[in-house]
Amino acid sequence: MEIFKIIVLSLSGLMLLFVVIMRLSNPIKTYFKNSGIELANDVNLLNEIRGVSAVMLCGGIIVLSGIIIPSLRLTFFVVAALIFLGFAIGRLISFSSDENRIKN
Repeated sequence: MEIFKIIVLSLSGLMLLFVVIMRLSNPIKTYFKNSGIELANDVNLLNEIRGVSAVMLCGGIIVLSGIIIPSLRLTFFVVAALIFLGFAIGRLISFSSDENRIKN
């Protein structure tokens, strides 16, 4: 069971780090490539994207720390679950509220 936990934390943390590094290094290209969203060269928008990406970077580092610190592994699982569920819930709320707004 310990190996399973380590693998899950490793994959979750590495996935977060990969996405974050791509967004921090070139958010305009990354957003267009992944979702077709074309970002403008707006300093404030890019600053906001990189700020959120830096928070995700911290989350990825915390999740990967669960590999090294077994006594806090449950805490790191909770952090990973909150990050990924937060994105899913946020997108679901956005889909429903934006769909209602567009219809009206």
